[in-house]
Amino acid sequence: MNLANKLTLSRIALTFIFMWFLFLHWPYAKLCALFIFLLASITDYYDGKIAKKYGIITDFGKLMDPIADKILVLAAFLAFVELKILPAWMVMIVILRELVITGMRLTLLSKKKVVAASRAGKHKTVSQMASIFVILVYLAIKQLAGAAFKFSWWTETLDYNIQIAIYIMMFVTVVLTLTSGLSYLKENIKALR
Repeated sequence: MNLANKLTLSRIALTFIFMWFLFLHWPYAKLCALFIFLLASITDYYDGKIAKKYGIITDFGKLMDPIADKILVLAAFLAFVELKILPAWMVMIVILRELVITGMRLTLLSKKKVVAASRAGKHKTVSQMASIFVILVYLAIKQLAGAAFKFSWWTETLDYNIQIAIYIMMFVTVVLTLTSGLSYLKENIKALR
């Protein structure tokens, strides 16, 4: 197993550690979850870069890299539903889109057609990662404000306004997720038939 594939698998392992810290009752747990998520995101950048640079692109890597990404992102969104940060309907749309597009990609792959990432798909990914990052920063600061440092400036009004901003940001993410999914289907509908 080459280094790129090990990095891909490490992202799946880091997802479980990330989830553990996210639900741990310790004043610095959410901050640790944030750093682990960032570390997992960095492995996503480097596994592809290393595979291309050293010519070690494998079928395993092509299959597992997007799966590892989806495991990380969907685990975070599902955790946010459990933590009552996001409504379940938003996350269900994201999950449905990922299942449909992954199914389409696998079907087309069996017909020897590779579906490359589109600009809309890249915007969707950036939007999802940015939303997760912002929510994790919010959770980390809120936990530190309440447990460790007792920040006097962290008020209920501020907390409410941040939650509204997160909702709006996530709504944009859901729209981009739907748009990119429909774009992939439109571009590949003939090949699927």
